[in-house]
Amino acid sequence: MDQQIIFQRLNALLASGRMSEMRGALLMLNPVDIAQYLSSLETENLLRVFRILPGDCSADVFSYMDDEQREKLVSSIGDKEAGLLVENMFVDDAVDFLEEMPAELVRRVLSNVNEEQRHIINRFLSYPDGSAGSIMTIEYCRLPLGTTVAEAMDDIRANGVDKETINTLYIVDANGVLRGTLPLRKLITADDETRVDDLMDVNFVSVQTHDDREKAAELVRKYDLLSLPVVDKSERLVGIVTVDDIMDVIQEETTEDIEIMNALTPSEDTYMKTSVWQLAGNRLPWLALMLFGSILTGLIITHYEGLLLSVPALGVALTACIPMLMDSGGNCGQQTSTLVIRALAVGEMQPSDTPRVLLKEFRVSLLVGAVLSVVNYLLQVLVFGRTWLVAFTVSVAMLATVVLSKCIGCLLPLGAKALKLDPALTATPLITTIVDTCSLILLFEIASVMLKGVA
Repeated sequence: MDQQIIFQRLNALLASGRMSEMRGALLMLNPVDIAQYLSSLETENLLRVFRILPGDCSADVFSYMDDEQREKLVSSIGDKEAGLLVENMFVDDAVDFLEEMPAELVRRVLSNVNEEQRHIINRFLSYPDGSAGSIMTIEYCRLPLGTTVAEAMDDIRANGVDKETINTLYIVDANGVLRGTLPLRKLITADDETRVDDLMDVNFVSVQTHDDREKAAELVRKYDLLSLPVVDKSERLVGIVTVDDIMDVIQEETTEDIEIMNALTPSEDTYMKTSVWQLAGNRLPWLALMLFGSILTGLIITHYEGLLLSVPALGVALTACIPMLMDSGGNCGQQTSTLVIRALAVGEMQPSDTPRVLLKEFRVSLLVGAVLSVVNYLLQVLVFGRTWLVAFTVSVAMLATVVLSKCIGCLLPLGAKALKLDPALTATPLITTIVDTCSLILLFEIASVMLKGVA
C-alpha cells in the first residue's frame, strides 16, 4: 500500500482518538517508517503516539528519528522516561543521539541511566570524533577459546536477541585478545562437539579505537564485511563497527567531499534546517578566495597591457580568447582532480603513486591538448577569420595550458593526501585560481615570443 495512504489512515485514527487501533497499525510498520510518520506530527501528537509504542519498539523508532525530533521528544518527556529510552537503545545509537544533544540535556538523560550503561556511554563519548571507537557498538557475540559448537549455539539462543548482529562471532582468549572470527553459517553446519578454535578464521582484519572511521569504511568495502572488529592497543576486542554505521559514514564523508569540491564549507545539518546566516557563512570564504583569484588575473592582464596595445589587432584577438583558454584549463584540471580524489578516497591510489600518475596524466594531456589545439586553430582561422599568428599563438597556449592544468589537477590532491589533508580541499577554488593565473601567463609569454620571432 502507498505510504501516503497509510499515513492518512493513521492520521484519521489519531484524530478520532482510536489509540488502541493505531498502536496495532503502527506495529505492522517498519521502525523506519514509523519514525518518518512521527516526523510529520506536532509535539503534542508526537508524544501521544510515541508513548503507545512498546519499549523495545520505541527505542528502535527513536534511533531512526532526526535530531530535532528526538530533542523535542526528550524535552517533553520526564528524565526517568528518557533514561529508560536510552537504556533500551543499542549503545552506538545512544551515543550518536547524545553527541548531537545540548550538554544540559545529556546530563539530565545520563543521570537517569543505570551506572553500568552510563559508564559505557561516557567511555564511548570520550573517543575522538570521527574515530572508529566513536561509531562502534558493544552488542556482539564473543566466545572464549575452547568453546564447543553446542555451547556456542546455547549462548546465541540465550543472548543473541540483545545483540545488534550475530552474523559473525568473535573468538577471544582469556585476556580478551581477539584470536579469530567465525561466520554463523559455518557454526551451525558444524558438529556439536567441534571447538570454535578449529573453525575460526585467524586471518581477520580489524581497526583500533583511534583509527579514522574512513579507514574502517574502506576495510568493510574492500573485504565485503558485515561487521568489523575494533581492538585497543593491546589487541583486546572492545567492539565492532556494523555495516549500517559504515553506510552512514560513507554518506557523510561523500556529502562533505562534494560540498568542499564545490567551494562550500561542510554543514552538519540538512539544507532545510540550516539557517540563512549559516549558509552564507559557509559560502563566503570560498567566494572571497575566488574573488581574489579573479583580481589576480586582472592584475596579470594589466601587467601585459603594453603587449596588448603594441599591436591593437593582436591585443583584441588575444583578449577575446582569454575566457576560452581559462575555461578549458579549468575544465581539464577539474576533470583530473575529480578522478584522482575519487581514486584516493576508495584506496585505488596512494601518494607513493605520484610519479606514475603524473606520467599518465602528462601523456593524456598531450593527446587532449593536441586535439583541442588543432580544433582551435581551425576555428580561429576558418570561422573567426583571424591571422595565422593569432591562431597559432592561442593554439600553442592551449596545448601548454591543458598539459599544465592536468598536471596540477593530479599533483594537488596527491600532495594534500601526503600531508594528511583532505584531497577535496584542492578541488574547485584552488585549482581554478592556479590554472587561470598560469593560463594567462602562458598566453602572454607565448605571444611575446611569437611577436619577437616575426619582428
